[in-house]
Amino acid sequence: MAESKLELKSPPNPNSLIVSAQPSSRPESPPVTSGGGFVPAAWFRQRPKLRVTTEFDSDSSVFFHRISCKVLDSLAKLKFSFQNNGKGEISDPQVALTSKYLSLHYDIEEKNALVNASFDVAPGLQFKAVHEVKSQQGELAMVADLAGPAYKFELSSAVPAIGKPRATIRFPLGEVSLEEKEEEEEEEQAKRILSVNGILKGQILNGVCTAKYKDEALDLRYCFKDEQMTFIPSISLPSNAMSFAFKRRFGPSDKLSYWYNLDTNYWSTVYKHNIGKDYKFKAGYDSEVRLGWASLWVGEESGKAKTAPMKMKVQFMLQVPQDDITSSTLMFRAKKRWDI
Repeated sequence: MAESKLELKSPPNPNSLIVSAQPSSRPESPPVTSGGGFVPAAWFRQRPKLRVTTEFDSDSSVFFHRISCKVLDSLAKLKFSFQNNGKGEISDPQVALTSKYLSLHYDIEEKNALVNASFDVAPGLQFKAVHEVKSQQGELAMVADLAGPAYKFELSSAVPAIGKPRATIRFPLGEVSLEEKEEEEEEEQAKRILSVNGILKGQILNGVCTAKYKDEALDLRYCFKDEQMTFIPSISLPSNAMSFAFKRRFGPSDKLSYWYNLDTNYWSTVYKHNIGKDYKFKAGYDSEVRLGWASLWVGEESGKAKTAPMKMKVQFMLQVPQDDITSSTLMFRAKKRWDI
């Protein structure tokens, strides 16, 4: 905001002669700075707000920075991101320009760009395209509404084309896709066959049953949930690997979770305790890696930094190996946002 200036004018001298000049039709020149450039006062008032976010992970000792702002009357978003280590060495600089219909991501080090486009060709018909400049590869897709927006049919193909396009039908209970894939034979000659993948969900009794079929494997999962308890058994076919998860809520702030794999006998457990909205304590153990841990969150764990106190999220984690307690490590992560 521009500061107001108070000007003090001395009274005119009665003995002085004041000559009034006629106003000139030529407009006044804008103010000039000492460097010879013009002062864009209006630009500073209309400058888009900058959002600066910095993250630090003590495990990798790397800072991640992201600077973004809205441009073109808030129709697009410009973002610049990079990383730096403790020595100040900058790596992975990237620039992104995203909008509703078009987005461009450019990797400065790799000198590579990824372009995404999506727009409506006609009511109920959408066109989508993805193209990677360096590899000259991408994908084209058409999505059409069938009997309303809840039912969709998508036809997509790789660019350059390899085999027949992939067809996908989406409906409220899941989706089914049909595509070609290569299958190696004993003579090491690739053979293209049709593959069917899909996922179905349905209400059974007081829970939800999910069946997922991919790469000739079927995963069955059932989830029963009420206000205090959640029970999730699952099985994979044809391997017959079984597991189950159990979650118990002891109040609005306390929750205990337990997971057990009957095929490997591995198990894990997690206890959560919330202190208000912005503080969370978690502790757990994983038998597969023989590791116990505890963490403290300041700021909502799944939320953004802008909603956290002082727009800052912090996590402290203590890891204690079961086989060597003396090698316990304390790590922390921090994420801070500034609005300029």
